Amino acid sequence: MEMRREFDRGRTLWMISRRVLQGVAWIMVAVGTASAYPGGTPDFQTDVGPYCASCHASTLDSDLAGLGERAHRELALNKHFAAIRSGAGPYAGLSEPERAKLVELLSAVDRNSTITLEYPAQVEPGETFQVTVKLTGGAGPTVGVGLVDRAHRFYARPASAVGWQVEGSPTIIGPKGPQSEWIERRPERDGRGITFVNVEGIESSADADKWSRAKVIYTLKAPNVAGDYPLVGAFFYGTETGAALSTRPSPSHGPQPLGGVAGHSGRIKFSKSGLISVREKVAVPPVADPAPQSPTP
Repeated sequence: MEMRREFDRGRTLWMISRRVLQGVAWIMVAVGTASAYPGGTPDFQTDVGPYCASCHASTLDSDLAGLGERAHRELALNKHFAAIRSGAGPYAGLSEPERAKLVELLSAVDRNSTITLEYPAQVEPGETFQVTVKLTGGAGPTVGVGLVDRAHRFYARPASAVGWQVEGSPTIIGPKGPQSEWIERRPERDGRGITFVNVEGIESSADADKWSRAKVIYTLKAPNVAGDYPLVGAFFYGTETGAALSTRPSPSHGPQPLGGVAGHSGRIKFSKSGLISVREKVAVPPVADPAPQSPTP
């Protein structure tokens, strides 16, 4: 009997310890995530795909084509704004007029957050050339930019997967000029030619109708095999720190979203889908000079 009691006591202590450790683990995850949201990804510098940001929401049905019911749940209207309107969780402290105003402000962030991709229509196999991703908006202090192969949240791959090769460090130009601190965290010996970067110093404000601008210039090397290759820009941004109603200061992590690190206030947008033709240039023979005309007798 005594042995049974000791066994039960030990089992109870083990279960309590296990739950405590699980709680500590979740706290550590939350703290670690807070340092990267909405402050970007300071701890990794590598290629990423839009599928990695499960806490983000989408603004277009086409970005979720083929996902059935999942597509409905991933739209910002349902994944983010519905919680605000109903006063769920951290939004319970806002009055109904404040929640309506917040949705209006965050919708303005979405409308004014844009991405465009500039690229040549045709290049030669193995040719080195530049493409430029231009951004407006996005709530600060940091946004993410990537090159992918298609405009889809869960099917897109990094552009390198289809043959584009990034040559050297991407040139990152924030609202106040060139910046290199983020990309230089990646060891130079490992190569800094990656398809994803952070742009820091973003200060958009829906309250003031003020929208940051930035751009990233990639130097790409074309595949050696002729063909038509896709290229799309991806924009990772937050919304809630772009409105005073949904911004909460943190002494260690800076401005944080009211909805928290898993509040679905982030977004992913894509540029229009691009297609670059990789072809050998066709040599055009020179036009021969016309033969001189004999004088008329």
